[in-house]
Amino acid sequence: MTQNLNQSLSDVLPDLPLPEPSAVVPLTMSDGAVVVLRRHGKTGGPRLALSHGNGLAINAYAPFWRLLAEHHELVLFDVRNHGVNPLHTREGHHWARIFLDFEEIYQGIQRAFGASPTVGVFHSLSAIASLQHTLAQNEQGQGPRWAALALFDPPICPRLGHPLYDEHFADMRVMTDRASRRPESYVSPQEFAAQIASRRQFSRLVPEAPMALARATLREASDSRWHLCNPRDFEASLYLSQDDATLWPRMRGLPVPTILIGGDPAVSDTPAAKVSAALHEELGIAYHAVPDTTHFLQTERPRACADVLQQFLTRHRLT
Repeated sequence: MTQNLNQSLSDVLPDLPLPEPSAVVPLTMSDGAVVVLRRHGKTGGPRLALSHGNGLAINAYAPFWRLLAEHHELVLFDVRNHGVNPLHTREGHHWARIFLDFEEIYQGIQRAFGASPTVGVFHSLSAIASLQHTLAQNEQGQGPRWAALALFDPPICPRLGHPLYDEHFADMRVMTDRASRRPESYVSPQEFAAQIASRRQFSRLVPEAPMALARATLREASDSRWHLCNPRDFEASLYLSQDDATLWPRMRGLPVPTILIGGDPAVSDTPAAKVSAALHEELGIAYHAVPDTTHFLQTERPRACADVLQQFLTRHRLT
């Protein structure tokens, strides 16, 4: 029955052709990992750098970022061991190394495409990494890098004593278990896309998003099967170690304009949406909840998310 359902769904799922990047620049991190930059959109326009959440890849967000391409220069990159990047070592796949990558990626963007104010537009995993990177640079007296940060539904670990603290860790345990049980390979991207489309937690995705997600997160291997670009134990390890309760209070010192764009706390099944609302209430960080969305808001209501981002950029004269 499941196979028949998958076959019938894959027959009707729309595909989303991706535009060819105008430039592709591989960056080698200081430990040998490779992160590939791709430039899309209006060369010379206001620059946005975009990345993704744990286990995903930025091409999966094409329903969102293609809406920005007419007026902005877009620099897309996948976090190490995700998406189009070659697989590096398991030993180097941890939060501290990813935080270091963000400085090297930022500098690589400026070298490759010319020095220009660059707004970070990041979701989940990459949002956490950009916060840690920005705060570390500021605390070390090196000054801000990103001109501003637009952070989509970051699952920030609540400070000690906050009512959401235990809920965050319960959710991370659920996500660790879920990642650990993911199939390691599929017959085709269509099979994976059909599974995504059939699951309740993805029921709000726009029609083309399941296929975009499947194509972005699978890679064909020598056995003719399609394997996860980011192995499931790599994904699980980041959920398991998402436990830095110091980030929340340190966010009082953010040196650049920042907005938290969250899922709808009334419908989202993760605490990240509540975390963004609580940070706004406690620290006064700009915040906007996108109605009727979950953690995958950019691929559920891409136009609404693009509009919120554009309003933020206009407010801070970054257009």
